[in-house]
Amino acid sequence: MRRQRNVKIVATLGPASSDKETIRALFEAGADVFRLNMSHGSHSEIGERHRIIRELEGEVGRSIGILADLQGPKLRVGVFGEGEAELEVGQAFRLDLDDAPGDGSRVQLPHKEIFEALEPGAHLLVNDGKIRLVVDGCGEDFANCTVEVGGTISNRKGVNVPDVVLPLAALSEKDRKDLEFVCRLGVDWLALSFVQRAADVAEARELAQGRAAILSKIEKPAAVKAFDEILAVSDGIMVARGDLGVELPVQNVPPIQKRLVRKCRAAAKPVIVATQMLESMIESPIPTRAEVSDVAAAIYEGADAVMLSAESAAGSYPVEAVATMNNVAIEVESDPTYREVIEASRGGLKQSVADGIVSAAREIAETADIKVICCYSQSGRTASLVARERPRVPIIAMTSLVGTARRLSLTWGLHCVNTSELDRFKTAVVNAARAARKDGFAQATDQLVVTAGVPFGQSGTTNILRVAPCDERLILPSDPE
Repeated sequence: MRRQRNVKIVATLGPASSDKETIRALFEAGADVFRLNMSHGSHSEIGERHRIIRELEGEVGRSIGILADLQGPKLRVGVFGEGEAELEVGQAFRLDLDDAPGDGSRVQLPHKEIFEALEPGAHLLVNDGKIRLVVDGCGEDFANCTVEVGGTISNRKGVNVPDVVLPLAALSEKDRKDLEFVCRLGVDWLALSFVQRAADVAEARELAQGRAAILSKIEKPAAVKAFDEILAVSDGIMVARGDLGVELPVQNVPPIQKRLVRKCRAAAKPVIVATQMLESMIESPIPTRAEVSDVAAAIYEGADAVMLSAESAAGSYPVEAVATMNNVAIEVESDPTYREVIEASRGGLKQSVADGIVSAAREIAETADIKVICCYSQSGRTASLVARERPRVPIIAMTSLVGTARRLSLTWGLHCVNTSELDRFKTAVVNAARAARKDGFAQATDQLVVTAGVPFGQSGTTNILRVAPCDERLILPSDPE
């Protein structure tokens, strides 16, 4: 099944999309990668969804990526004697470690680490920023605050601390158990929440032991500040705009999104733009015009993927949400302005043979009458470099490793094909020509570009580029072995 667009769609599974019929419908509507949200659902439910996806993958004959999104530590206030309290602007309010029920003057904040990091002037945001407190004075077990934005505060509402780097690991005990569970299942990507520093990513990578690629969620101001270091040690990035919009002024989020997407593209690492993309479709079959423009903006920026959360997991119109996103992507990518924007923002440091090969592949494909670029890639790096070029012609990523094909399903423009292990370049060209014809990218009278590395089976050896006919009968016996 060939997509008629380059940007990928990530759909979250949940109560509204947990049966095989719906998951298949989501795939057919355009979902390329499925997200398993570890904040919701038991291990048995997550395992069953994983089983259905892999079964569907075998039936449709196309690699499907699976992304497990770890919950991360959750910071919450305690409980109130009456379930809630009203806070007025300018009043004093205290947070402490005392587990006695709270009232209009205080409540428990059962996170000693927060008090250790707080300083006077720091802000605490409760219930997605609906309540805003500023710290006047603090100690190792309390924080005396003034209410800047008042309202109703109730039991176990979430707390954000945007102004300080918290001495908390990105992985809670629950996350560690979830990580091991999904790695044993065989997921392709691990999305890491609460990332503040590069060391958080290193810890997850050590636990994953190569069983899944690591995708860092950028949802905290500290992560934005340390982004270059985080990107360097991550396999991919998610711009999680929900928490970013809570911890930062909302007007800061669009330029941050643009910057992060550009940096990921330059590094040839996939980037997902996520959160509230088609939020109204949780309850409505039609999105707002603003939501459609938001999705389009991410596509114009060159994001590798756009993501649906509650829209596909718990909404009333999960399949319609995916179909809408698919249709928006097709329309945007057919706009001549899209190519102008994408090509004007093409960049990235090029200093290796592989960089030169893939750049030449794009130039040749766009100069001559070439229908498709076929790249052989074991680790996935060469395919990612081709995708970074954002060529005008389709890309077929060919690999003998099923795991690589599944991970690459998240990357812009890549149509992934599993192939047998190779020992001759001529065989690679023949297989590429057959795949291009079989999947509707070219006809026998067309030409394609093939890139590969010799010796085969070794990562980082891309060193050959060949323009070849799509009819393997025209590939000469004397062609390079």
